[in-house]
Amino acid sequence: MLKKILRISLYTLLTLLGILIVSFVALKVVYNEEIPEGVSGEPADALAEKMLEAIHHQKFKKAEEIHWEFRGENRYEWNLQEDVVEVYWKDFQVTLLTKNPEESKVYQNDNEIHGEERKEAIAYATKNFNNDSFWLIAPHKVYDDGVERQMIDEGDGKQLLVTYTSGGSTPGDSYLWKLDDDYLPVAMKMWVSIIPLDGVEAQWCNWQMTDGGFPLPQKRTFFGLEIPISEVVVK
Repeated sequence: MLKKILRISLYTLLTLLGILIVSFVALKVVYNEEIPEGVSGEPADALAEKMLEAIHHQKFKKAEEIHWEFRGENRYEWNLQEDVVEVYWKDFQVTLLTKNPEESKVYQNDNEIHGEERKEAIAYATKNFNNDSFWLIAPHKVYDDGVERQMIDEGDGKQLLVTYTSGGSTPGDSYLWKLDDDYLPVAMKMWVSIIPLDGVEAQWCNWQMTDGGFPLPQKRTFFGLEIPISEVVVK
């Protein structure tokens, strides 16, 4: 009886594994889009400026703080003017200096910690802040250091391709912003190292004005799943 159960379990496992492999291959065939090539320089910068105007970038630059949660696990209190963000998860708190992360302070249960555990906590806070803040305010980052911009003129109208050649946690990633008639970003295609599919698209929906005088999307979806951003407060 035990051998029969093991054979059934092994057969089930192999069947599931086969389904996963076939599904991945099918997705890879569908999402195997090459990064488009466009025009850089003045045309791309002019399009980027129109997008930034649509999302009230100047107001964003003057914001004092943005608070939010990601996945209900990581909580952030970001002081934009001082380049400092308080990152909370479990019983940890990192006062992350975004320009000089090695000088950040780490606390566990309100007690400052040092050594290897401190380094690991700073690395965790930095990596997650880079990812989670990108999903929050990515269109505002098209003029970050090391960003290359191209205007892509295709059937769907003019789109903005941005490539992050340096900085962040995953340099080399590219994003193609789809803009509506008012130059508001409504979707982005991605060519990123952490996703083994090329040209997958995420939607940025229902932009609403914040108390900071700039809008943010109320919903971001990827493969039909909502990106888990919540409790957003702008000061």
